[in-house]
Amino acid sequence: MVRVLPRSVHARLVTLFAALTTLALIGCLGVLYLVIQHRLDVALDTSLATRSDDLTAAVAAGDLAAVAGDPLAQLYSPDGDVLAGATGHRLLSPAQVRAVDGRDYARRAVPIERDGGRADLRLLSRQLPSGDVLAVAARYRVIDQASGDTLLVLAVATPLLVALVSVAGWLVVRAALRPVDRLTREAATISTLDTGRRLPAVPGDDEIARLARTLDAMLDRLRVAFDRERAFVDDASHELRTPIAVLRGEIDLALGALDDPAEVEQSLVAARSQAIRLTRLAEDLLLLARERAGALAVHRQPVDLRDLAEAEARLLGPVTEMRLEVRGEPVTVDADPDRLRQVLANLVTNSAAAGARTVRIDILRDGRDGVGLRVADDGPGFPDHLLPSVFDRFVRGAAARSGSGAGLGLSIVRAVVTAHDGTVDASNGPPLGGARVTVRLPARTGDM
Repeated sequence: MVRVLPRSVHARLVTLFAALTTLALIGCLGVLYLVIQHRLDVALDTSLATRSDDLTAAVAAGDLAAVAGDPLAQLYSPDGDVLAGATGHRLLSPAQVRAVDGRDYARRAVPIERDGGRADLRLLSRQLPSGDVLAVAARYRVIDQASGDTLLVLAVATPLLVALVSVAGWLVVRAALRPVDRLTREAATISTLDTGRRLPAVPGDDEIARLARTLDAMLDRLRVAFDRERAFVDDASHELRTPIAVLRGEIDLALGALDDPAEVEQSLVAARSQAIRLTRLAEDLLLLARERAGALAVHRQPVDLRDLAEAEARLLGPVTEMRLEVRGEPVTVDADPDRLRQVLANLVTNSAAAGARTVRIDILRDGRDGVGLRVADDGPGFPDHLLPSVFDRFVRGAAARSGSGAGLGLSIVRAVVTAHDGTVDASNGPPLGGARVTVRLPARTGDM
């Protein structure tokens, strides 16, 4: 395919500007030419009318010499005979004389040239009160010459004006796009290692200045996201390094004590616990990665939150050695029961890790806003400085309030709730005075 417009935005704008300017100038100059032509015709007709009025007054006074002295005027009888005026040519034929009624303007070619040629004349014919007809003419040569000169001037001026306007447009577009070019060059030099660099500021409040500020804000957000991802990789590496080192040490101990079955068994048991820890950590990281990619699978089905909470309380109570209470009316939601069990398990084990002795699970119904559950404990609560970031990955307080031990428990809770189109928040206070995590889920369509 043939490219009509150039690739550069600068060149395309100048080309489009020049084309539109050319069309506008041609239209305006064309109108100007027509106006000038009309004004010349009006001036010629006005001159003819003035001469005709003067000669009519002279004829009325009986002065036919005035008509005879005008080389382009003739007086005719009603029958078409020439009564006065230049001889050797007729401005009007007898038939044209008889056809005059009132005042008529016409353009005719009349043979009045010395070489036998015909001159292009503008004629004003008028019938006098006596019945005679007076014809006054003027050559069109002056008008045609003035029109030709005007057309020549316009033909020469149009390309010059187009060139001047195009150059001015090129300079204006170049000045307008100079900040964009500077931003482009600067952005091209920024790499992943230059996370602190910013784009050059563009003064003003126009579109380009707003674009520069928007790109700078985007770089700030990308820098924050990059820092978070780098911190995540660092924290994940740190969490993986410890169990891997312990696992290798236990394997080395087992290999060095092959003749002592008890020592080998003890080392293998310790190695298995570290393998389980690694498996759990890998699963947690995979879940968070899927949630970040929007690929966390949620198999929805009707779930009674109270029944699910009571079942989990019976399982988790003996394991955590805490007293678990479930309160509230039965509430049904469309959710993944396995994922909700994971949420409850993380929250309860999180409370156990903080030293709580009692956990209360309240089933909530928030009218048309949705339903949910609240998990509260009598522990020390969340540190105030961690409340804004308690659901971030690898965030741990002094009491290690992170169900998985690696700072991923509450992150997984938020990921699962978000996959259910719900929300979760953390606070401290009633009903037990410790930590309080509230999960809100959308209500079923039939329950709204």
